[in-house]
Amino acid sequence: MDCLFCKIINKEIPSYKIYEDDVVYAFLDINPDSVGHTLIIPKKHYLDLDDIDSDTLKHIMEIAKILKKRIEEKLNCDGLTLIQNSGDIQEVKHFHLHLKPFYNNKKDKTLEEVYELLK
Repeated sequence: MDCLFCKIINKEIPSYKIYEDDVVYAFLDINPDSVGHTLIIPKKHYLDLDDIDSDTLKHIMEIAKILKKRIEEKLNCDGLTLIQNSGDIQEVKHFHLHLKPFYNNKKDKTLEEVYELLK
């Protein structure tokens, strides 16, 4: 399978991992829309929202709550958006949930700086 996210999970491609367990892998987006933009992906390949099972989806949301709190505490964001794209708008065809922090005042940090705060 030629899936970018499967390659990240299998450590064929490096990533800024901030969370991992038996079910999911979370890492910083390398082209972030905002400081701390994080992706949560299941380790098992699921195409999209129609394909993923309810237990895995529930677990992803539980981890999203944990990471939301960590991002708020470590990056002092003013809000956070959760986004899941399906269909043609989905760039990587592997289910993933975006956590995009929002800031009233623009924050500038490198991926490495954010990684050190969130890991």
